[in-house]
Amino acid sequence: MLRWLGRAEYAPTLAAMRAFTEARTARSDGTRDLTPNDTSDEIWLCEHPPVYTQGLAGKPEHVLNPHGIAVVRTNRGGQVTYHGPGQVVAYPLIDLKRQNIFVKEYVYRLEQAVIKTLAQFGVTGQRVAGAPGIYVRLADPFGHAALNGPPADPFRGLGKIAALGIKVSRHCTYHGVALNVSMDLQPFKGINPCGYAGLQTVDLSTIGVHVGWSDVADVFAAKLATYLSP
Repeated sequence: MLRWLGRAEYAPTLAAMRAFTEARTARSDGTRDLTPNDTSDEIWLCEHPPVYTQGLAGKPEHVLNPHGIAVVRTNRGGQVTYHGPGQVVAYPLIDLKRQNIFVKEYVYRLEQAVIKTLAQFGVTGQRVAGAPGIYVRLADPFGHAALNGPPADPFRGLGKIAALGIKVSRHCTYHGVALNVSMDLQPFKGINPCGYAGLQTVDLSTIGVHVGWSDVADVFAAKLATYLSP
């Protein structure tokens, strides 16, 4: 089921995700069950007011200058990232046991949903080994050539267009993925995005694709629903 949250403050949204995840794994006797539960999976979509979120592995030195934007520590994986208006944020609340998949496959499917969404707008999304999220080739975001950057600098010539960070509790996921549509990108300069110094962050507008938030959100929601269906 898709839930459209609109513009939503980050902290209450996180609290709601955690509460949903805890409630769905509870049995009537108050214990926890690792078998697939009866609660339907949901995908929440929203955009947040400006906020930095720091993952479990987050290092303080990757927050360079927040310029007054709140930095919220979270229990997701990964390092620091930025959320703000003009970004589609998706929070899939998925029972992996029901899907019969492991975390690695789940991450692959999230990334695939991003790649297919970008393709709908003519953009070629790229994976970088060991660096979750989706990237575009800055010199040719619409080309289809495979990446061949040097191992010493795998991000050379790339911009990050989607960030990913998840949490799995008793086989159930929360947190999720953020796709940049048309943002003020300046706050990304206040951090080392996802822990990578100098990594450039882009959005669809930056690479010449001028499309509305709702248009991208609709496509993204449909792709997520496809790739996260049992």
